[in-house]
Amino acid sequence: MRQMKKRFVQVGLGVRSEMYWQAIAGDFADHCELVGICDNNAGRLAMRQQQLADLATPVSAYAAEDFDRMIAECRPDTVIVTTRDCNHHHYICRAMELGCDAITEKPMTTDVDKCREILRTQQTTGKVCTVTFNYRYAPPRTQLKEMLMSGLIGNIVSVDFHWMLNTSHGADYFRRWHRNKENSGGLMVHKATHHFDLVNWWLSSVPETVFAVGKRNFYRPETAAQLGLENPGERCHACPESTKCPFFLDLAGNEGLRATYLDHEAHDGYFRDRCVFSPEIDIEDTMNVVVNYRSGATMSYSLNAFMPWEGFTVTFNGSRGRIEHLCQESIYINGDGQVPGELVREGTRTKVFPHFLPAYEVDIWEAQGGHGGADPVMLKYILDPSNQPEDKYLRAADQCAGAWSIITGIAANQSFKTSSPVQIADLLPDVAEPNYPPMPAPFELISAADLAAIATERSTRA
Repeated sequence: MRQMKKRFVQVGLGVRSEMYWQAIAGDFADHCELVGICDNNAGRLAMRQQQLADLATPVSAYAAEDFDRMIAECRPDTVIVTTRDCNHHHYICRAMELGCDAITEKPMTTDVDKCREILRTQQTTGKVCTVTFNYRYAPPRTQLKEMLMSGLIGNIVSVDFHWMLNTSHGADYFRRWHRNKENSGGLMVHKATHHFDLVNWWLSSVPETVFAVGKRNFYRPETAAQLGLENPGERCHACPESTKCPFFLDLAGNEGLRATYLDHEAHDGYFRDRCVFSPEIDIEDTMNVVVNYRSGATMSYSLNAFMPWEGFTVTFNGSRGRIEHLCQESIYINGDGQVPGELVREGTRTKVFPHFLPAYEVDIWEAQGGHGGADPVMLKYILDPSNQPEDKYLRAADQCAGAWSIITGIAANQSFKTSSPVQIADLLPDVAEPNYPPMPAPFELISAADLAAIATERSTRA
């Protein structure tokens, strides 16, 4: 008996949508079908419909206000939400209310009220809400989870986590709609939701208190003046300072960006290339956060959006030792045709420092593809789950994981304003912990086996 294809529709057709529709129309076409698309830009909607027709995948196209009609006419099983962050909640909730499951890009949403609405709707409808935390699926990140689950360094006491966005990718958040918190929640929500989710998942725990400081230090009019840009325009396109500005983005010169954005500006007035030094920006570019977790661990976290390289360092300090991980990612601008966040192999390494024994490096689990090799793995589990091995790492994320990831950033934004710690229970008092893999039971600081190994090592060296 021939298996019915799973039916999808997608709302929001910016660059971040491409991974999903290309996968459904390509590698997963045997058992997945994209039957409808929806967007608020008529030009982009027509372009995407033609692109799919060229792939022998005809779809129906709908304006944003016709979302309900798309659901009624296309009868999808699942709605993929890739709109602006501030609109995620509307389409997630409406999809579930109309009888569909929902897959949403991170962050799940941008503030507490919208988060509560999603949680209530999911509980009422019983539909499935999946949040695509692709970083969990990156092989080197999964390898860290394996090491922590094994008890290699005992019980985790503290985490030092520092993320660098470089002057290509980092600057791009200050050009686009992300530059205003009403759209994105700022980088603490839009970007750091990835990182906060990783730590929740790595520790198999959730945050309890958050204290943070943040400001905009670099992407300001003063920096433009220091760079000698005397008359910067509203946007890069036709800016009189374009030949002097190191942050100039040539929309017309990049086929993907031109086709997706520049060619369709007349339909919605959206400029993809606004000046990164504009006084209209209200998000931070320099952020430091301290988080206490239910497990007893503490994290020190930073995010800087104007660094000379892209990637992160994370250190886990445990009762039996320490793990240090350095990851460098490729340079790109979202939608410029390059693979987003591809692993730079020579800039990625993991080192283990056991108590009383020599430190050693481990062989990194190999990865290719976007976001550290995560995207191809995640797409298999989302679009073809029945043909994947059982996932002992429990990398799939639901609305509870989505809520616990964004709440750290939401609390950080509140702490920015009040200069005080924020209790997570005051924001989300009744959210269940996600289904995380169990961590090892508490370890004694050093075991008899460890002592024997130390004695052997010392005698060998002697």
